[in-house]
Amino acid sequence: MGNGTATADLDVALEKHRTELTGYCYRMLGSSFEAEDAVQDTLVRAWRNHEKFEGRSSLRSWLYRIATNVCLDMLSAGNKRARPMDLSEATPLAQAALNPRPDHTWLEPMPDARVLPAVTDPAEAAVAKESVRLAFMAALQQLPPKQRAVLILREVLAWRASEVAELLETSVASVNSALQRARATLAERSDAGSEGAVSDPLDEEQRKLLERYVKAFEGYDMTALTALLHEDAIMTMPPFDLWLRGTADITGFMTTIGASCAGSRLVPVQANGLPGFAHYKPDPDNGGFTPWAVQVLEISAGRITGFHCFLDTQRWFPLFGLPLRLEAEAEQAQQGD
Repeated sequence: MGNGTATADLDVALEKHRTELTGYCYRMLGSSFEAEDAVQDTLVRAWRNHEKFEGRSSLRSWLYRIATNVCLDMLSAGNKRARPMDLSEATPLAQAALNPRPDHTWLEPMPDARVLPAVTDPAEAAVAKESVRLAFMAALQQLPPKQRAVLILREVLAWRASEVAELLETSVASVNSALQRARATLAERSDAGSEGAVSDPLDEEQRKLLERYVKAFEGYDMTALTALLHEDAIMTMPPFDLWLRGTADITGFMTTIGASCAGSRLVPVQANGLPGFAHYKPDPDNGGFTPWAVQVLEISAGRITGFHCFLDTQRWFPLFGLPLRLEAEAEQAQQGD
């Protein structure tokens, strides 16, 4: 009975760290599913080796040590996840072609609830959200793995240099040097903080902008949509490497190659510390609506500067807890509410 109680207590103690560990591993790996696998591996290793844990550090610090080692092992292959605009120049609409790349190429979206623990300090919550936004995540992927770990632990999680040095089994001087190099690399990327204009929570102007966006997108009103987009707005569609810049190419794509999305429905989601939507497009064969994409929006100065459409719905919709079908009747009832 005693052993059973101890096991249950250990399970609870480990499980309460799952969300923050998932956030850490996600920042390290750039992949939603690899992050969850890394955390599961971390918790299993901790459970199996708990008798060896001597309590010289906190359980939390010990778990981060294990998680860091798991992530560094996973990153040893050298793969850097990216966004389409990190890999190529924008494609003019006249040359647009949908060429997919393997899943491991892409930076993946993540629901806020899986990586952002509940905190009472608004400033701490804001930092956590900013640190999972797409541009910052893409910048992190350019850092060598150990620099990435140092930056996340020091800048995002606010660990002391001595704590990071102990975790990485290195010196404080080495940690400070790695942090300096990581900061310099991020400073060279002009877009690393480009979504910083998104308020937390959204302010009234941003809420109205999103309402207008939903109305324009669902109505497939390209004039209204153009008025909401920054003139240099970016549209991406992983797993395709195509990306478009500018209102003319974006709306031109939507009315040609993307014309089947007319009449779509958008359901709000929270992803990567940014506003987003589950995009369901009409199902002409069966009626209702079928999943098409998880959209993650970037906003700045009262305009949408980017919308990123993650198209692998069989992976993303279950991850976000979204149904794989939206019935017309249910959608009408939802509108009526």
